[in-house]
Amino acid sequence: MGTPELPVPAGLVLRPFRGVRFAVEDPAKVTSPPYDLISDADVEVLLDSHPNNVVRLILPCSSRSNSSPGTPTDDGHPSAPPATPSQPGPSQTASPQATPSEAESPQAALSQAAPSQAAPSQAAPPQFRPDAASPTGETPLQPRYAVARDTLRDWLNAGVLVPDDVPALYVYEQSGPDVLQRGLIGDVGLADPSQRIILPHEDVFPGPIADRLALMSTTQANLEPIFLLYDGDNGTATRLVDEVASERRPLVSARTEDGLTHRLWAITAPEEIAAINADLHHRQALIADGHHRYATYRVLQRQERAARHIPRPTSTSDTHSGQPSATGGSAAPPAAPGEAGVSEHAGTGTAAPAYDEAALSPWDFGLALLVDSRAYPPDLKAIHRVVQGLPLDEAVSRAKSSWQVHDYEDLAAGLAALERAPEPAFLLAGEQGSHLLTDPDPVQLSRAMPPDRSDRWNSLNTSVLAEFVLPVVWGMRDNDQTVHIVHHDTDAAVSLAIRTGGTAVILKPLVVDDVLAIAAGGERVPRKSTSFGPKPRTGLVLRTFAID
Repeated sequence: MGTPELPVPAGLVLRPFRGVRFAVEDPAKVTSPPYDLISDADVEVLLDSHPNNVVRLILPCSSRSNSSPGTPTDDGHPSAPPATPSQPGPSQTASPQATPSEAESPQAALSQAAPSQAAPSQAAPPQFRPDAASPTGETPLQPRYAVARDTLRDWLNAGVLVPDDVPALYVYEQSGPDVLQRGLIGDVGLADPSQRIILPHEDVFPGPIADRLALMSTTQANLEPIFLLYDGDNGTATRLVDEVASERRPLVSARTEDGLTHRLWAITAPEEIAAINADLHHRQALIADGHHRYATYRVLQRQERAARHIPRPTSTSDTHSGQPSATGGSAAPPAAPGEAGVSEHAGTGTAAPAYDEAALSPWDFGLALLVDSRAYPPDLKAIHRVVQGLPLDEAVSRAKSSWQVHDYEDLAAGLAALERAPEPAFLLAGEQGSHLLTDPDPVQLSRAMPPDRSDRWNSLNTSVLAEFVLPVVWGMRDNDQTVHIVHHDTDAAVSLAIRTGGTAVILKPLVVDDVLAIAAGGERVPRKSTSFGPKPRTGLVLRTFAID
């Protein structure tokens, strides 16, 4: 049987779910950063903080994350590849690059992914059994995902993890010095990017999708939320989030080692949940963090529906308002006719198919944090590069044929000059000081930038780096083997460059409005262009499909 037609959300939908939470004295000690920001050294620190840290679930078999008492061991199977600060997490290991169409194709990801492990039912069983036989009768891709499944099962059965009694949307607050962000955690309805409801701004690649798909299908869980931004325009959802955070007692309060306090509240009243969704329905959301996990949600949805022969829910009639969107434009244009699972009426202001809630499956949703970017502007940080195998003096020498080069004796002076320089500009750093590249030759730059891209896309510093500096000036490909990624930390980037005899490329962060506009126009920024924050902490609330 082929993949059935998928259910289609007529707008932005955030469904309540029965959250699964740790029953421990200090919840901060069982949380972690997102999986792709965790190195092997970080795993050791997290496990030292608590034997039941959530890292055992999201990065099974990384370092000693599966070897403490009470947790199944790997029995000698290969562990995940070691990670370094410049290569965080096992899913960030080198993988073949793919075109966007290939990377987003469910077939491309499924060809590398683990088969499903079915949950016994959609109701919470007395004993959670994520290891029940799958519809295909097959086993997980790699043993480490079974380790996570068994650990999740054991913690639920032992009461380390406890499901909430009733479904809820969760208000989530992060606060600290110069930081305040509030949003809603819930089950977001899965929309195709062409619907213009949930907008990606980065391409995805098969390797990370296969890794997260194997984990989600084997554990039958969403273990950490993706991060979505939308323009709430001081609407009902935003006002209710602030009211709850200001006036009600939190379920959870945890202060993590980075100085942030995380608090969680549950909204369970049907009328409040309905008011939130009425406000969200016509808005657009931008994927700030979690592109590969969102793509995985959609592949998993197809996989589970096909394996379980779940029919498409019966459509009802709903009106899509066409009101202003999160990015300042009108609601979405119609998708290409004939695209499976996409309403031809979406965003036109006419009747569009809507969910038949009673017929939906848990795989039609994915765990997400939704934040109003107008009320709580995100912190957008730069992502730096380290080009190994390219000595700094050689990088500078080659750049002089097409850039103005300004030399500085120390990193601090170079960083100050980079901050003042108009874009595009890059600071090259390593063992022999730092060198600022400014004012590229306009003819060479214009010749290098792709003519089918928008002017805004071609003006991004990451676009200039990927299309001009790396391939034309230095003769190198922008891939994981050549270019290593370092989030935020200039000192870490320079240190890695010195250790490897390479060149650190320090960038300024992109502008939020540029990212929004590019996403709204249907384009994607180059890989690893953005790092939105503060990112949601993993482990405060989990979602399992059996309990959902």
